[in-house]
Amino acid sequence: MSEKIQPGHIEREAYVYIRQSSMQQVRTRLEGQRRQYDLRERALALGFERVIVIDEDLGRSGTGSVERPGFGRLLAAVCSGKVGAVFARSKHRV
Repeated sequence: MSEKIQPGHIEREAYVYIRQSSMQQVRTRLEGQRRQYDLRERALALGFERVIVIDEDLGRSGTGSVERPGFGRLLAAVCSGKVGAVFARSKHRV
């Protein structure tokens, strides 16, 4: 177990948030998508027994007025206090 993840975290749910900004990315960047889904296995390896995967925002941009229901679901879970960890990947551009 990671020293940052304590037993109190493990007792709660782990959430994996998966998103790609466009349908073009969803169709062509399969390796990145696979690596995002692999985060579920990482959460299990760290000791989480309940892992929730949220992927309904695939193909939805994070900018503008595009609705992201998956992010809303994640936010609600975090605010309710039932989340022990959130796993997500981000591609940083230079």
